[in-house]
Order: sequence, then C-alpha cells, then structure tokens
Amino acid sequence: MCGIVGFSGKIEYKREIVQNMMDLIVHRGPNSAGAYTDADMALGFRRLSIIDLADGSQPMYNEDKSLVLVYNGEIYNFQALREELIAAGHTFATHCDSEVLLHGYEQYGGRELVKKLRGMFAFVIWDTKEKKLFGARDMFGIKPMYYTTTKDGEFIFASEIKSMLAHPHFERAVNKNALLPYLTFQYSATEETFFAGVYKLLPAHFFEWKDGEFVTERYWDVDFEAKDGDFEAYSEELDRVVHESVEAHRISDVPVGSFLSGGVDSSYITACLMPEETFSVGFEGEHEKFNETNEAAELSQRLGIKNVRRMISADECFEAFPTIQYHMDEPQSNPSSVPLYFLAKLAAEDVTVVLSGEGADEIFAGYEWYDETPMMRKYKKLPQFLRIAAARVARALPYFKGHDFIIKASGRPEDYFIGQALVFPEKEAKAVLRDEYKNGERVHDITGKIYARVKGRDELTKKQYLDLMLWLPGDILLKADKMSMAHSLELRVPFLDKEVMKMAEKIPAKYKITKENTKYILRHAANRTLPDEWANRKKKGFPVPIRLWLREEKYAQIVRRYFESAFAAEFFDTDALIRLLDDHVAGKANNGRKIWTVFTFLVWYKRFFIDFILPVYN
Repeated sequence: MCGIVGFSGKIEYKREIVQNMMDLIVHRGPNSAGAYTDADMALGFRRLSIIDLADGSQPMYNEDKSLVLVYNGEIYNFQALREELIAAGHTFATHCDSEVLLHGYEQYGGRELVKKLRGMFAFVIWDTKEKKLFGARDMFGIKPMYYTTTKDGEFIFASEIKSMLAHPHFERAVNKNALLPYLTFQYSATEETFFAGVYKLLPAHFFEWKDGEFVTERYWDVDFEAKDGDFEAYSEELDRVVHESVEAHRISDVPVGSFLSGGVDSSYITACLMPEETFSVGFEGEHEKFNETNEAAELSQRLGIKNVRRMISADECFEAFPTIQYHMDEPQSNPSSVPLYFLAKLAAEDVTVVLSGEGADEIFAGYEWYDETPMMRKYKKLPQFLRIAAARVARALPYFKGHDFIIKASGRPEDYFIGQALVFPEKEAKAVLRDEYKNGERVHDITGKIYARVKGRDELTKKQYLDLMLWLPGDILLKADKMSMAHSLELRVPFLDKEVMKMAEKIPAKYKITKENTKYILRHAANRTLPDEWANRKKKGFPVPIRLWLREEKYAQIVRRYFESAFAAEFFDTDALIRLLDDHVAGKANNGRKIWTVFTFLVWYKRFFIDFILPVYN
C-alpha cells in the first residue's frame, strides 16, 4: 500500500514540488520514498512495504527505462500474470506485483492489461517515448485517485487531494456545486469533488493524457445476470470462492490481522483467515447497541484467536474529528468513520495489514432497504395512483410515523431510493443554504444517470447497482482507505474480489433475500465455517451515539461554536442551523444526522481553508 503523486509541465524545481506533495501523504507510505522527473513529467511515490520488502521500491522502470510506474495497491493474481509474461519473453528483476504492471503494459497495452487484473489498485505509467500518461483505478474503487488541470495546462494527479495543495499552480477553492447534494447523501456523490476543478477517477476507469488532451473510459461494469441453479450447490461454490479470495488476500511478508465486529461479514472473513489477532472497538456508556466488542471477543475465543479491543469516549471522538476530516480530504459525515479511525489506529500497533468485511452488503443484498416485508408486498397491490398520492402526503409530513414505509412502497426505486443514506431532503437542504450554494446537481439527476444503465431490470438489481456505483465507492470504500491509511495500515476487502463478484452476479435474487433474512445465501455459506448465531445475526452496521452526544451540553457547545462562526455564515443560514441544534438538544426533534453533516463540512472547511499552511517556494 502506498501513495502516488505526479504532474506534467515545464515548471522548474520539480523535485522540490514533488517532494512537498509526497510529504503531505507520508502516512500512506512511511517506509520509503522515490521520485522521477524529466523535462515534461514529475512522479512521486511513498511506500508502505508489504510484499518483497527489499526490492519493491518505486518509481519502477522497464528494461530500457522508457516506461515509469508509480502504483498504489495489491495485485492478487500477479504470480499467474508473472508466469504468463515470462513465457512471453519478459525478464523480471523483482518478485513484487508492481513489475507485472510494467511488463503487462508492454505486452497487452493499458486497455487490455486492466481487464486482466485481480486486485485493488490505482496506478500511473509514463511513456517517455510517446509522452503519454496512462492511469487506471480498480473495478470497485477500493483505491482512490484524483486529478485536475491547472490554468497553465499542467495535469496533476494524486492518491489524496491534499497533495495537490503543495503544487504552486493549484488554486484552492471550494466547489460551490458540491454542498447541496452532500447535505442529502452525506458524502461527495458526483465525479466532482469539494475542491473546485478536482475530479475523481471513477472506479473501473482508465485514462490517457497526451499533449494536454485527457480521455477516460470505463473498462468494466456490473452485470447481474442471474442463472437459476440449486441453492445448496450455489452455497457450496460461494463458500469455496470466499475461502479462495481470503487466501489470495492474505499474501504478505508482514503480519496480517482482521477487523471483527459482531456481524456475519467480518466474522466470516475472520473464520476463513484465522489470523493471530482480531481487532474491535466500541463506545463507552450504558448503551449496548453501540458496543459489539463482547460478541467479537466471544467469537475470537471460540476460534482460538487473540482479540484486541478498546472502548472509545466521546471526548476522544470530538478531539480527533478535525484530524479525521483532514485524512478524508472531503467532508464525509458517515459517523462510522470515527470508530473506523480508532479501530485502524488500534490494529496498526500490532499489524501492517488487516482484512475486513466491506462490500458483502452491496453484492449479496444485505441492507434492509433491499428487502420488501410481507406488509409492503400487500401494500404494493394497491393501485399505483393511490400509492403515489399517499407518498405526496408523506413527503409533506417528514416526521409522520409511516413516512419511510409509504415513500418506499410508492413506486419504482428511481422514485425514492438514492442509496443507504438520506440526511436532508433536497428542499430542506436548500432552506439552510445561502443562495450561491443552492445550484448543485439535483439528487435525482445524479441517481437518474445511473438508473438509466439498468433500465427495465428488477428492483433489487436497480438498488444494488446504484449502491455499487455511488454508496460503495463514495462512502464505504473511501473511509476504509482513508481511515486505515491515516495510520499506515493496509486494509483489504476479500468480498470485493473479481471472482467473488462473478459469483454474486449469477446468484438469483430469491437466494439473496428471503422471508428469513437479507444476504441469505452468504449467511448459509458462512454457516459452513461459523456457528449459527453468528451466521444469522441481523445487520447492525457500525452504530455511533451521535444523537445522544449532541444532546449533552458539552458537545452541543462545540457544534454551536462552529454554527455561530463567521465562516459558517458564508455557506449557511446560521439561524436555521441553531434552530436545528436547539430543537435537538431540547428533544423536540431528532436532528442528529443533519447537525452532524453540517458540522462535518464546517470542520473540514476550517481544516483545509483556515488552518492549512501552504508550502512556500523561493
């Protein structure tokens, strides 16, 4: 696991600039650094040593040094590709996966190479003869990559946006179109970022840059084409594929552990991996739903594994929150980023690599929003015009007890489902924003472009596809990468594997969701390895007691100071924010997620636009 940076242009003192860019992501690779510069390009690399500890340094070159590589990630089928390339006549100087990318690029070209890769990656190859830059990101978006072009035409890319701030021609400004959709989604849900002019390279995309021209193209897409078959046969095959994926993901020359909660996903991965240590966190207090460490410790004991756990206090969370948002690069108000930050910190004290259960809910249909209860199936038999009319009434009464049920049952997923988070309905978001920040892309325009790609498919497929395109890379995987890398910890996700995905694509919906449970077939497969009580646990997520914290005067005052700040008034109607907070503290409304989402943005803004110190160049 590493961090990469680079930029084009004729600017002088390239070495100093690329060094400063690398210094801002030293947490991604504390073991070593390397840089390449020529008249047209600068590349930088920070290394966290995982495989081939002695010979994996970058930038890496092919034999005649006409190709230069910087790469972040792991290629799990690199050994098979290496043998294939050796048979084709290529000579390898190392045993690390990085070199497979260079020789693979020579043999197949970039477009075909990325289709062969099994792993998580973001990499760039500079062709010194063609003066062409090729870059790619893995199929799920596990590893991040950002890019921008300056007014002078310089192309800049990086694993983290903060690196770009060290480039003297990068103009730091808030993207005014980002705030409106963020208040609904709780994360940056478009290709644009919160930094004006900076874009994400989307998952499953590659790019080519030459002579100032930038083109990007998708190389893979999800294809849920169910094939009917015997349930037990599917379950047995799935269990085999998951075990094989875990075996591939355990490859490392450093210690490997696993994150463990009380849920089936991390438990299944742990039972397949059987590491020496598992890691768990919970929150201090009397509320049991915010603490699954006891279940994690019990499973670890039954498996004969050491469980390392700790409890987190509210004071620690609020103290660390500016640092958390700094590492996120963009405001991300999913409360689970907080315990994930502390969990990664705990694990990094003992290991360098952890396996985790992200992705199972999206590919095997684990979320409650995917399910239709018997009551909902009956409700949907009512004429659609009646359901639509009822939904209009429900939208006007957001605190009505049956609000979510009626909206959900009103029609197609396109009409109500935007993913696993809905914080501010769009109308409410606009009500708290200043006029110049109300012009972001509409929520249903964002989701509509994605739904158009699965037009005519069943409801479950539509929901899963939307989450795989938006929620998974924009929320789940982003915080998984940024919170683990904040502590120089490599986090691997065996469910998000090319072979596991092929399996998930062909399993019929009737085996994913049943009357008994969500992701039913995954639980059944896990039952071959786990005790019943773990395989069949209801999903909890990563619950965080923000609603309770924000009703305590101590923490409400921290938020209030941000809401009353001069910089908050640039973006928000601060009187409206204070009303949200006061009503929540008084128990008149549950505004916890809305307050936290605004607070998150303000903490992020202060960290990057008020407190951040830019490097000075002579």
